[in-house]
Amino acid sequence: MCHRGTWITPVPTLKQLSDIISTVEFNHTGELLATGDKGGRVVIFQREPESKTEPFSQGEYNVYSTFQSHEPEFDYLKSLEIEEKINKIRWLPQQNAAHFLLSTNDKTIKLWKVSERDKRPEGYNLKDEEGRIKDISTVTSLQVPVLKPMDLMVEVSPRRVFANAHTYHVNSISVNSDYETYMSADDLRINLWHLDITDRSFNIVDIKPVNMEDLTEVITAAEFHPHHCNLFVYSSSKGTLRLCDMREAALCDKHSKLFEEPEDPSARSFFSEIISSVSDVKFSHSGRYLLTRDYLTAKVWDLNMESKPLETYQVHDYLRSKLCSLYENDCIFDKFECAWNGSDSVIMTGAYNNFFRMFDRNTKRDVTLEASRESSKPRAVLKPRRVCAAGGKRRKDDISVDSLDFTKKILHTAWHPTENIIAIAATNNLYIFQDKLNSEMH
Repeated sequence: MCHRGTWITPVPTLKQLSDIISTVEFNHTGELLATGDKGGRVVIFQREPESKTEPFSQGEYNVYSTFQSHEPEFDYLKSLEIEEKINKIRWLPQQNAAHFLLSTNDKTIKLWKVSERDKRPEGYNLKDEEGRIKDISTVTSLQVPVLKPMDLMVEVSPRRVFANAHTYHVNSISVNSDYETYMSADDLRINLWHLDITDRSFNIVDIKPVNMEDLTEVITAAEFHPHHCNLFVYSSSKGTLRLCDMREAALCDKHSKLFEEPEDPSARSFFSEIISSVSDVKFSHSGRYLLTRDYLTAKVWDLNMESKPLETYQVHDYLRSKLCSLYENDCIFDKFECAWNGSDSVIMTGAYNNFFRMFDRNTKRDVTLEASRESSKPRAVLKPRRVCAAGGKRRKDDISVDSLDFTKKILHTAWHPTENIIAIAATNNLYIFQDKLNSEMH
């Protein structure tokens, strides 16, 4: 995998905690990219069209629209503050000139319409130029209103609010391939919604025990199959995946398939359960495979093989000796996401020190890259990085595991649906890389 002609678009660093990016998502064409942050804001970037005079400007993403999606709330019945932080954004497939997206915080999901206006009507009969209603007695003639060009305006308006359906924190939303329904998942339940109905949803998974003292696992992520509207998968804190078929029963408490890797008793430790918790699950574009991320590894599962993963990739195995200190500083609970490229041949996930990892499934080669302001010059070349385990031999430019910065973490990543363009959220900065990916990897 060669990284030549890489373009990086950093968002200016903002120091406030509210500006930390909490989700990144391309739309279905890749022309738009949305980010959500801890302050409840959504920023939409639009890809610049190809220019004959500036051939290198194509692929650059510039701010298209910014809006406040969620505000902080207070649940008076439970005396709980509800954060405005955007947990997930999901685009709906575009069906007309407007774009639609879903955004959610811990409790409330909202549907937003994003549209453009470059013309304005003029020549009303009953309104003056400032929009005030005229006195009908002063109207002596009729005129035909006309549309006149104006500066492009991007309008974002809320269309639906889906609230009061989750007792626990929403961790996932996923739009179904029927484009009429979507699901939302919290720690113990998954609900199915119709996009046009806001006052009710159907509970399709409920793992809440009768006695909460018997609780042994929680739901960590959920996603619909990309092609079959009856299938969905959800992951758990025990490291298992459950594939469910909504045709079998209204309540999918009994899964169709259970994907679970047998634990090696010799490798068991105090941290085994924590690091085996699945933080993200993604169907491949083909729908044949599942990509999961736990604390130390990324795994690819074949839907036809439940007994063990098809492929296992070590993301940062050099941290095994650091688990005790990572537990003490709570880093061991970080939830890393993962992403497929458009052809399902390469996977990507984040790590610490603003590093992110790519694994080529065909050649079995991998690369560690860094999202940094030092490499943010236009058409910069990304140099592969290497972390040296404690006590290991260090080569030139190697980084010791003891010098990694655990406050700099790449939790959220996204890959353009068809091209080799990736978006990396590094705390308060968004880096957009346009890559030349070859079969070679350094």
